[in-house]
Formats: sequence, structure tokens, C-alpha cells
Amino acid sequence: MTTSLRPPAGLTVRPATPDDAPAVCALLNEVDLLEIGRADTDLSDVEVDLKHPEVDLERDSWLLFEGDRLVGYALLWDESGGERIDADHYVLPGRPEGSLHLFDLLETRAAERAAANGARRAVVHLHLNTAPTTDPAELRARGWRTVRRYNVMERQLSSTSDQLPTPVPGVTLRTCLADEDRRRAHLLLQECFAEHFDHQPRTYTQWFHDIDGERADWSLIWIAHVEGVGDAAVLRTHNDRPSMAWIGNLGVRSEVRGRGLGSHLLRHAFGHYAALGRDRIGLGVDTDNSSGALALYERHGMTLDHAVDTWELIRPV
Repeated sequence: MTTSLRPPAGLTVRPATPDDAPAVCALLNEVDLLEIGRADTDLSDVEVDLKHPEVDLERDSWLLFEGDRLVGYALLWDESGGERIDADHYVLPGRPEGSLHLFDLLETRAAERAAANGARRAVVHLHLNTAPTTDPAELRARGWRTVRRYNVMERQLSSTSDQLPTPVPGVTLRTCLADEDRRRAHLLLQECFAEHFDHQPRTYTQWFHDIDGERADWSLIWIAHVEGVGDAAVLRTHNDRPSMAWIGNLGVRSEVRGRGLGSHLLRHAFGHYAALGRDRIGLGVDTDNSSGALALYERHGMTLDHAVDTWELIRPV
């Protein structure tokens, strides 16, 4: 593999700025249309990415231009403080040299960031649709490999058939409007997902940024309290996707799994969003999740919308 940090002929590259968020969002929606048939990227998601506290935009972001047209975008961030580095990479079809150039840049930078952390290698993860605009053969030729698959599940909602579930005796739900409950939700999520693939521990401040806490609707995040156990589960949702309501996290503490809490929270989300007038709800699930989450969602009528692969590159620093 030949690495070049100089753009191919006819293309230019510069770092992103927060003001580029609308243009990046438009590009990602072009990619969405090609990969899943609909524009599904919200501007607020891009804005959060571009102000990520673990991103130095000048060195960790790249915009690829063909003349004045934005045709590619890559971003890199480091949540681990060690060898694990995350990246995004999007390029419109027909620009293979530009796509590879962005890989040159982000792979080189990932090695630099891992080295700065004192690691001997960079383990870079990238999420791509299973039918991506990026050529998978080119990725494999560079040493990337798929290590995990996530299914994006969806379900139609109806205000007549999807009612809020009957309360479970001994279980109460509360929203996270109070600061102490927001902090409790964070701790529950850290505990529930601690053993999940690729989980990176996050402080409350980091997590607050990750979910855009300044603008989040905290009435759409619920904690389940179980009598005799305490706070036992958490459901984080949001209502800002154009195509569907979204379940960001559904976590149940290990000692109370198997009691129907996950099903109750899932039905609660269905009923709540149906009452709000949403006709569709979705979530992402690790297909290798040992807790049985995929089977739970399928039992409740959720079906595959599309799938995303985690690609991994291991590069010495």
C-alpha cells in the first residue's frame, strides 16, 4: 500500500469548521439516499460531531472537494485514551482516488493519536453500511476487516394498536428532567453496557456531550425503578430523526434481566411515540449481543431496515 498525503489531481482537501455542518449534512444525506433510499441524517448530529471534545478539527477532520463541490468527508476522534481510535469516512461514488486519499489521511492521523497515548498500535474502527458507497475491496486491500455487524431495526406504529403498556406491579418509570436523574441514567448506562463490544467508559460530562445534552429532550429518557431492587433499567430515546422515532439505548442491569423489564420499556416507547403521532420507530442492535437483545426486538415485531458493519484496521505506530 502506498500512502500519499497529497490530494489526487483535480481534488482539494481542507479541515472542517463548525460552519461546514450544513454542507456536511447535505453530503451525508446524499450518501444515505444511495445506501438506504432515504435522507436520514439530522443537522444536529453533524453539529455535535464537529464540536466533539475529543476532536481537533484542524488535524482530525477532512473535507474533499471537486472544484467547489463537497464530495467527501472524514472525521477521527479518540474516546479511549489508548489504542482504540474511531473514524467516519464518506465519499460519493466515482471518486476512488479521493476515497483512498482520505483513508491515507485518517489512518496516518490515527497512528499519531495512538502514539501520543503511549500505545504501540492504533486499532481503528469505522462503521459502514453493508452496501456502502466505499468499495469494500479497497478497504480489505488496505488491511481493514469486518469485526461486527449491527442491524438497524424498525417497526411501524399505530395509535390504535400501540397503547402504553399496563404498569407492572412494583415497577415505576420516571423521566430525567431533574439533574440527579440525568446523572443516574448515565451511571445505569455505563453499568448496563460495560461488557458490550466496543464500549468506551464515559464520564458524565463526556456522555452529556455525546447525546447533545444541552438540546436533548430529557422527558424522552426514562429510568425504571424496581421495588426492592432500586433503579434497574434505563431507556433513552429521541424524536429528532426525520424518518422515525429512535431508541438510542435500552439497558437493563444484569441481575434483573429476564423479568420482562426490557419488553416493558420497549412497549412504553412504542406507545409513547404512537401517541405523539409517529408512525415508525427504530434502533440499532449488535447482532452478536449476548444478552439476547436482537431476539427481544424481533419478538416485538421489529424487522431489519438495513445493516452496518464495523470495520477494523490495526496499524503499528
